[in-house]
Order: sequence, then C-alpha cells, then structure tokens
Amino acid sequence: MSTSTDESTSITESMHRVGRAARGAGRELARSSTGARDRALEAMAARIEERAEAIAAANAEDLAAAREAGLEASLVERMELTPGRIQAMADGLREIAALPDPVGAVRELAARPSGIQVGRMRVPLGVIGIIYESRPNVTADAAGLCVKSGNAAILRGGSEAIRANRAIAECVQAGLEDAGLPAEAVQVVATTDRDAVGALIRMPEWVDVIVPRGGKSLVARIAAEAQVPVIKHLEGVCHVYLDDDADPDKAVAIAVNAKTQRLGTCNTMETLLVAAGAAERILPEAAERLTAAGIELRGCPRTRERVPQAVAASDADWATEYLGPILAVRVVDGLDAALEHIAQYSSGHTEAIVTDSYTKAQRFLREVDSSSVMVNASTRFADGHEYGLGAEIGISTDKLHARGPVGLEGLTTEKYIVLGDGHIRS
Repeated sequence: MSTSTDESTSITESMHRVGRAARGAGRELARSSTGARDRALEAMAARIEERAEAIAAANAEDLAAAREAGLEASLVERMELTPGRIQAMADGLREIAALPDPVGAVRELAARPSGIQVGRMRVPLGVIGIIYESRPNVTADAAGLCVKSGNAAILRGGSEAIRANRAIAECVQAGLEDAGLPAEAVQVVATTDRDAVGALIRMPEWVDVIVPRGGKSLVARIAAEAQVPVIKHLEGVCHVYLDDDADPDKAVAIAVNAKTQRLGTCNTMETLLVAAGAAERILPEAAERLTAAGIELRGCPRTRERVPQAVAASDADWATEYLGPILAVRVVDGLDAALEHIAQYSSGHTEAIVTDSYTKAQRFLREVDSSSVMVNASTRFADGHEYGLGAEIGISTDKLHARGPVGLEGLTTEKYIVLGDGHIRS
C-alpha cells in the first residue's frame, strides 16, 4: 500500500473519530438547558477576551505565512484579526446568548377527534459540519450559533488560518467545559489536508448537514460530492429593477447603495434593470453616480444610447457575479421583461423592485423566485442581522429546509409530538 493511501486512510479514520465524538456530544448538548448553553456562550466570550493576545499572536503567524506564500492582499485582509475584530467575536457570542432559544418550542398543538393532541416541536439538527475559508472569526460565530441551537459542530477552516482557528477553538472548548458541557460539542479539524474535507462530507452516520462558506468552486465541489444534505448558495447574481412608476430619487439612491455600499458581498447588486419609460429620467443620474464611485458600467445598446461611458455588455455579463466594481445595466420594456430577465439569469439570491405601484410591487413579490425579494429597498439588507435573526451561519438559495439567511431557527428542524392518556387506535 502506498504512503499516500496510508495517509488518506489515517485521515478518514481520524475524521470518523471526530464524528463519533461529535455525535455523542451533540446528544448531550441537545438535552442541555437553555441556561447551560447561554452560560457556555458567555464563558466562550470571556475566554476570548482573556486570550486575546494569544489569538492575535497566532493570527500574526498565519498572516506572515500567507504573505510569504503570496496570497492575494484581499484574502490576507480577511484573515486579519485586529483588536476590534477579536472583541467583535466576544460581543457576537454574547449577542447570540441573548437571542430566544428555538429548541423545544411547540406549535400547533391541537386535539384530534380521537382525543390525542398533535403538535410540532423544534429540535436541533444534530451534528453540523461547517467548511469555510480565510476568516477565522467564523470559528467563533459558527460555534456560537451551533451551541445555542443545540447542535454539535465540526469546523474545518482554511489552512491559511489554521493557527488562529485552533486558538479560538481552545477558547470555545474551554467555555463549554466552564458551563459543564462537553468540549467535543465544537471541534476544529486539526489537519490542513484536503482529504479531511472529503471525509467530512461523506460521513452520514455522524454528520447531519454540511454548510460550506466560501467561493463558488468550494461550494460547487461540496454540493457535488457530499453524501449528506448541504445548506448553500453558489453565487449572488442580484438584480434591482427600476420601474417606470419609481420615484427617481429613491431609485437612484437604492441602485447606488445596492452596488457601492460594499462590493464583495453576495447580496450586492450585479445587474441593474431599468424600465424604458423611466430610462431618460433615472438612468443618466444613476450612471453618473455609479461611475463617480468607480463602477465600470457594461450596458445593452439602449443603455449605451443614454450612458456614453458604458461599454458593450456581453451575454456572459448578465449571468456574472462580479464581486467587484463592475455592473451590468439593461433597459427593458417593463415589468414583464424584467421578470423574464430575472427568471433567466438570477441565481435565486436577492432581487429588488423600486416602484410606487402597489400592483406591480405585489406582482414582483409573488413572481420572483428568489430567497429574498424586496420592494423599495437595497439588496444589501439581505442579511441575518438586518432581518432580526441576530446572526446567520450563511445564506441558502435552496428551497428545502432553510431559505435565505440561516439563523438559529434554520439550524433546527421540527418533529411531530403526540400527547395521549392511554389512547389506543380503534
């Protein structure tokens, strides 16, 4: 047997040990009280604050290695844990502790003609595997959400941030033990070998769901190869449609914000659609402000008639998530044409309409098949914190189980409960 085969077998066996431990710890976590889990989160936050210098030192080693390896500057910036970011991890854990606990909530409990009562109880999913890149703060965020919702977590961060991830994980596990909960409820995969990811996503006996957080190639690989359910979105090709019944000031402000407030996020607008009846009133000013913000405009022929600085858009532009200072712009005949364009090119993430027409707004809400659909608001609001979820573990564009920002409730499921008093079925 070759050395590489031996190593692969060893990694698989190691991951199964991690999974077995997570399954046992998950059962204990699921039956723990809300108070115990909240105490664990508070203790994790305190540990992070106590060990802030050690976390920063581990992060400095990661950053030095990343720069030496020639990682892109943007990736290095995402990795960096400033004192403010370390404190934000602690603050985030306390915010999660303050959220309502979804576990154990019962709804729709009703008596049946037979005399039994039937309802639904919210329960943890079990063991959640989370695969992510670059940002070590995800270690604390993901751990906090999983613990609060009663789930064990197996965390596999990017190899470039392994030292910081381990340092944060030590704080998380110490906090669990401080609250009398098993440290194995949150485990960070120790190896940087990519075979560990392959093993993690093929352990249905130990893992109940996988959440990939990273680039399109990572998410696509996980979705294609996983043998357990995946909560994911591949990309955010988000649209804003400026209707011919839109208020010009609102339309321009929303369009500019949706693109420029932050360029590299999945809820940033990538295509601007403008009704032909509004193009003369709205498009020139919107284009001027977007160009002034450093955005390159790629437009259809009707767009370029009104916006001389726009370059010709290709067919590929309508389906591209730029994550940068480029915007596709198309003038359409009206709402029907906008809906048709979105149906063809949207990734199902977030779409918005700007209009003063109640009828058109309602049509847009009903007919656009995306995880978030907005009226007179920037797509940048598609976020768990903005939705009042407190925090999110990611965005889902799938239609089963969770859709849109996935917070605590999205990390749980429901089971039927039946209450009787000696009832038997005749």
